[in-house]
Amino acid sequence: MSAFFDPPRPRQIPRGAHPFWDEALALVNRDLAVTLPGQALLRLVGLPPDHEDGTENVCVALADGQWHGNFLDPDSADDPVLALAAVTDAAQETVTERLWRAWPLCAEHDLGMHPREADGRLSWWCAGGTVPREPAHVRAAVGGLDTLVRPHRPNRKRRRQG
Repeated sequence: MSAFFDPPRPRQIPRGAHPFWDEALALVNRDLAVTLPGQALLRLVGLPPDHEDGTENVCVALADGQWHGNFLDPDSADDPVLALAAVTDAAQETVTERLWRAWPLCAEHDLGMHPREADGRLSWWCAGGTVPREPAHVRAAVGGLDTLVRPHRPNRKRRRQG
């Protein structure tokens, strides 16, 4: 039994209910798996409607159902480009707020990255370092962080072995 003020319980949305959101979430989960290997994958959950048309609210949640931020825009469900942007933004909001950490981090600068359109693709963008020779840059397309190798940093001190 629940009290009047208890928050609604999210329900897991089955795969295939929103194909473009599913595809977008698969790309984001690739990045999550490579950047936070111990973290369970994100999923789509639905919450009861809070508006007159009766449309279910959908959000990106951690594996345990916790979520944070805005609901996915229903108009993005029918367009792969809008779906990727909406899901990426919602996933980043949930991971950042629920795990209380910046995500994903640029391997070169150890700064949080943000989704941004670059060369016609949604990509992870880093603001760069604090010196002019470390400018802002695109790190990888969303879903492509697993293809990167940690950059060689010649000025970094080596650990002593022995």
